[in-house]
Amino acid sequence: MVEMFLRVQTQWRTTMNGVLGLDYGALAWLFMMYEVQDQRALLEDLQVMEAAAMVTINSRSS
Repeated sequence: MVEMFLRVQTQWRTTMNGVLGLDYGALAWLFMMYEVQDQRALLEDLQVMEAAAMVTINSRSS
């Protein structure tokens, strides 16, 4: 799970107000490329990490 999060670390959607979240289109491509078996479970785990990262990233830009 952490390995996949590191693979998508450059795939953030951003605006002038901060980070919105990960680009799920890139996630789908990586899931296919790395032949992820349980995509739903991995996505849910990544979303938890994404939410925590967004709090940290967006608090730094305030």
